[in-house]
Formats: sequence, structure tokens, C-alpha cells
Amino acid sequence: MFSLYQKYWRTAFDIGVIFLTVWLTMYVFSYLYNLATPVFLSFLIFWIIEPLARLLNRMGLPKSIATGISILFFTLIILAAFFGLGYIFTIQITQLADDLPKYQKMLESQVGSITSNLQNQVEALPPDLAEKLRQATAYVTDLGAQWAGNFLKWLVGFLSSFSSFILNFSIAIILAYFLSLEIETWKKLGKDRAPKTLKIAFDFLRNNVFRGIGAYLKAQGKLISITFLVIFVALLCLGVNNAFSIALLAGIFDVLPLLGVNTLFIPWIIYLFITGDTVLAVWLTALLLVVTLTRQFLEPRITGQTVGVSAFTMLAFMMISLSLFGVAGLILAPILMILLKALYDQGYFHKWIRLPRDEFTMHPFAPQPADASSPEGEARP
Repeated sequence: MFSLYQKYWRTAFDIGVIFLTVWLTMYVFSYLYNLATPVFLSFLIFWIIEPLARLLNRMGLPKSIATGISILFFTLIILAAFFGLGYIFTIQITQLADDLPKYQKMLESQVGSITSNLQNQVEALPPDLAEKLRQATAYVTDLGAQWAGNFLKWLVGFLSSFSSFILNFSIAIILAYFLSLEIETWKKLGKDRAPKTLKIAFDFLRNNVFRGIGAYLKAQGKLISITFLVIFVALLCLGVNNAFSIALLAGIFDVLPLLGVNTLFIPWIIYLFITGDTVLAVWLTALLLVVTLTRQFLEPRITGQTVGVSAFTMLAFMMISLSLFGVAGLILAPILMILLKALYDQGYFHKWIRLPRDEFTMHPFAPQPADASSPEGEARP
């Protein structure tokens, strides 16, 4: 055992330093995010409004007026989304949460009826099996209804508690306005005064992380919009109540890697089959297949290339970050995963992590050569 420690202590130290750096980065970011949330929101708003502001500025408008028009346009869209779509979504989700006990009783009644028929047809069935099945079904449905009700009520409460968010968002809009006016000054200051090490690090982040995140977010926005529209139109054609809220909720679940709309549709389809609404269950199954196949078909064409991180790794890292650092950890997790993948692809882990000599024929952290048949289509530098 001691020889193992002697052989791998440098490797363990190097890996520990990397993990400590990641943890400190997330800890500092979560602390700063809680301390100055409007500042971080202002960068997001600036990223959204700046293209229109630059376009209007190139057309001859002063930058202050161009930025003001872009801010006004952005604010009107956000207000319409919050107070229009948010109101409809909140009302329909509240109604759905209130109807959950009724659906629970329907499910228990149907399972009891199936059990009774089974007991009448099979003579060897123990007489107390029906009661046990009924109790088990009641427990499962109670638990499911409780989870679903708690989630829907939390969602409604989250949408209803806008006081602190509106304050932070209002301050962020003002900060984004001034940032848009002063961005060239800040760029010139950073170019002239920043140390070379910081410039190299920022160039690496800009070329390998920020651009990839921006393109990925745009692509995911398109895919989620397509998912929402397909589900909304299909539910309207099927005459399903609360079609808008269900489609919007499916779009929210579609953000989750590995889970997606299956989280919403599979329990719903199982419930419909048990309660005897076979026609709607079959149509929803077909809709789920259409949505899944459409996303699988469009994703490589819209995104062009993925971030190169498996869905399981991304989801696990996001869940751990959420548990440790809250919302700030959830925000930073995809960025760090993309950064770590870029560092791996560029061979930095190969240089940073020391391994015992004569232990490996190939360094385990050496970047793998790109496959010619991979979605990227060309080797990484």
C-alpha cells in the first residue's frame, strides 16, 4: 500500500488541485451571485440587447438612443411574457394541481375494479390480495399525487413571487444600458492594461467556451420552441384541457438532459392506460415518439456540434452543483463542464497531471484523436 502511495501521490495531488480549483470557482461564483445578482443578470441582458443596439448604431443613431430602443424592445417582450404567458400558465397549473385528488381517486377506483375482476376470474387468487393491491395502489398514488402537487405548487409559488426578482431584473436592465454605452471603453482598458496571463486565459475562454455556450443556448432555444409548438398544436387537436400549460411544462422539462419530455408524458400515458382512456393514451404515445424523433433528427442539424459531454455527466454535475451551491451552481455547471472538456481537448490535463512512469502505455488524460465519422467531421487542434 505504501508503494502505491509513493507511486501515485503526485497524481493524486495534481487531481486534487484541479478539483479544489473547480470547487473554489463555484463557491466564489455562488457567493458573488448571491451578493450581486443584478450584475450577473446585466451581462445576460447585455448579451441579448447588444446586437440590435449595434445594428441601430451602424444605421446612424447615437449609441445612447440605439441602446435605449433595444432596451425598450427587450423590456416590452419580457413584460408580455411575464404578465401574459405567465398569468395563463399560473392559472392553468393551479387548476391542474387542484384536480390531482380527483385523478387520484379515478386511478384507485380503476385499479380496484381491475383487481376485483381478476379475483373473480382466478379462483386460486388469495382473498386478501385485492385489499393488499388496493392499499399498495393507494400508497403509490398518494405519493405520486403528493410529489406532483408539491412540484406544481412550488412552480406556481416560484412564478408568483416576483418581488425580489423584479427588483434585481430592473437594476440589471439599468446596468446593461450603461454597460452597452461603455463597452468599448472597457474593451480598450482591458486590452491596454490587463496582464498577458489574463489576456491568454480570456482568449481561451472566448474561443473555446463562450462562443460554444452562446451557440449551444441558441440551438437549444430553437429545439425547445419546436418541442413546445408541436406538443401545443397536437394537444389542441386532441382537445386536451390546459394544453398551453402542459406544452410549456414539457418545454421546461425538455431542457433537462437525459430526461426531457419523457418525465411528463410517460406517467401521464401510464395513467391513461390504467384508467381506460386508451385512445388518448395511444395518441400521446404517438406524439411522444414524434417529438423524440423530431428532436433526434433536428438536433445535429441545428446545433452543428454538441458540447462533447455525455448527457449523464452533464446532468449529474448539474444536480451535484445545485445541491452544493444552489441556483448559482446550476448556472455555472454547464460552463465549467464545457471548460473542462475544452481543457481536455487542448491537452492541458495531459500536461498538468503527472503519472508514474512505465505505468501506462498511453496517458489516460491525453486527448483522443477525432473520429472521421464523428459529428464534428474534423480533428480538433
